[in-house]
Amino acid sequence: MSPTEQPPVGVERIAASRILQQTATIAVLRAPHARAYAPVVEALVRGGVLSIELTLSTQGVFEELPLLQERFGSTAEFGIGTVTTVDEAVRAIDAGAAYLVTPMTDTALIAAATQRGVAIYPGGLTPTELFNGWSAGATAVKVFPASVVGAGYVSMLRGPFPGIQVVPSGGVDLDDAGAWMKAGALAVSLGGPLLGDAFKGGDLGQLTQRAIRLRGVVEEARAAL
Repeated sequence: MSPTEQPPVGVERIAASRILQQTATIAVLRAPHARAYAPVVEALVRGGVLSIELTLSTQGVFEELPLLQERFGSTAEFGIGTVTTVDEAVRAIDAGAAYLVTPMTDTALIAAATQRGVAIYPGGLTPTELFNGWSAGATAVKVFPASVVGAGYVSMLRGPFPGIQVVPSGGVDLDDAGAWMKAGALAVSLGGPLLGDAFKGGDLGQLTQRAIRLRGVVEEARAAL
């Protein structure tokens, strides 16, 4: 089967959100507790990074999600990441997650999301994992950890899998985000290289400047395509 934008008959693919299509950037947030998220989200939104992944490795995510949606929901979107079980996927969807992100490829998780009309970005590294996620109906597949393979990997994947959509995550930094976009990534996902010391009392104004820089790098790369 040759992969295209459409999944196999009987499999649904949920399109990426308007926000992600427009901004092509995802901020991955991890902190000791989700109570620390709001000021950081505000700084990211000021910088134009509007798609925010809240990871389940942080305590209190489900309790904090509705508060963040109430405060920023007219501008930003919030996904739930580090989803590893169907129960977590269902709970995240019921809590109002705009999308799900997983660290691995599990077709049961993909089905749980697509059947509820929610975008999902399953993680994988090998061509087999990535193709299996894509053919199961993933919105895009997350190349993780992306730093292991580099941006040229996307171009190589497009040889046998011309329609596959990719979001690199894990080790992507501000300097190489443009290379990933030029290689054909749908978006780039950044954690530490973007967040820096924001959760350790760092200057949130500097975080906003990093977000602005990231958006600029991505837009410059898109313009060059």
